[in-house]
Amino acid sequence: MFFAATTPSLARRQVYSPAGRSLERFLSEAVQSSRSLAVGVEQDDKSVTLTFDVPGVARDRLSIGVEGNVVRIESKEGAARQYKAAYELGADIDAATSEAKLENGVLTLKLSKVVPVSKVTELAIS
Repeated sequence: MFFAATTPSLARRQVYSPAGRSLERFLSEAVQSSRSLAVGVEQDDKSVTLTFDVPGVARDRLSIGVEGNVVRIESKEGAARQYKAAYELGADIDAATSEAKLENGVLTLKLSKVVPVSKVTELAIS
């Protein structure tokens, strides 16, 4: 006498499918989190300080671009590790007074905010 499963193969797959999807989601989140930069943010009225962990990347292999209120950090070709990120800040950045420092695998950006200039014109009363 032979016995066979009475449940269709589609039903059996659904029992194992959620576990497979959970594992797949866990692995994809782990890969994405390892690719993103760990960032620390401190802010005051005049500046924003961003701190990134970029171990294994030399000063000459990093590119930092500032455009308006967007900061782009990217490792150049030939770098030991690849980083690429962009951050949009709440205020425009004054690139002339901002500074970047890399020590022991920690990149610190001190970005000065552009001070808004009042364009109010006072009218004389006659």
